[in-house]
Amino acid sequence: MEQLVKPQHLSGKGQSPGVGLDNGGPAESVPETLPVPMADQLGAPWGGSGAIVKTTGRVFFTMGDRNGACSGSAVTSANKDVVITAGHCVKYQGAFHTNWVFVPGYTNGSRPHGTFAARKLVTTPQWQSNEDINYDVAAAAVNPVDGRHLTDVVGGQGVLFNQPRNQKMHAFGYPAADPYDGERLIYCSGTTFPDPFKLTNDLGMNCNMTPGSSGGPWFLGFNEGTGLGKVNSVNSVKMILLPWVMFGPYFGNDAKNVYNTAVRS
Repeated sequence: MEQLVKPQHLSGKGQSPGVGLDNGGPAESVPETLPVPMADQLGAPWGGSGAIVKTTGRVFFTMGDRNGACSGSAVTSANKDVVITAGHCVKYQGAFHTNWVFVPGYTNGSRPHGTFAARKLVTTPQWQSNEDINYDVAAAAVNPVDGRHLTDVVGGQGVLFNQPRNQKMHAFGYPAADPYDGERLIYCSGTTFPDPFKLTNDLGMNCNMTPGSSGGPWFLGFNEGTGLGKVNSVNSVKMILLPWVMFGPYFGNDAKNVYNTAVRS
């Protein structure tokens, strides 16, 4: 029986976290109808401009004796310092990552807007206690660089919670495993759908992004011209039977509390 896979941090090419660790729980019977890869865009380099190319970035950290990488997004906040990402991008297998930094606008090794180090990492109680994939959400409060706050430098995306499901969304990230290399911003778009196996409460989207994209933002109301939208989930996990589908956690009150805690940090 195929099983849900949880995020797993991998060393090697791209030094990126990924998916592939069995969670030990049996899957439901295979549904008669599975989502098919018919998204507006399964995964392609972002060729546009706008705010998205500055607010999205790569996340780098140390996990034990290994280096890792994820994706994240600068969002609007009262303290001007908040990055939204995935829970496993700040904590995994019982310990918070160290040396955590956010590099907005990363492209082909360049760091055009600087490197912002975290002063506080926050995740949901459910992820912190038992790494529940339904609550794979996190935020970081980052330190200013040269006296300038993150969103003063790159701007910020909006963020929404407790929204209706099954809407058109755009997803962004820096996938680092084949066929990607982590050096360019990649996006997907399409209408989200429920987990067909009913193993999670996540949102699903047809998207072939790979490890390294974890924590990258999912937007409601994304404007491809301005590059602005409202973050309403993040790249989180894939399943063995659905390699063309990315799943992201529902942003409910627990995600909202994570955001509010980071704002106060």
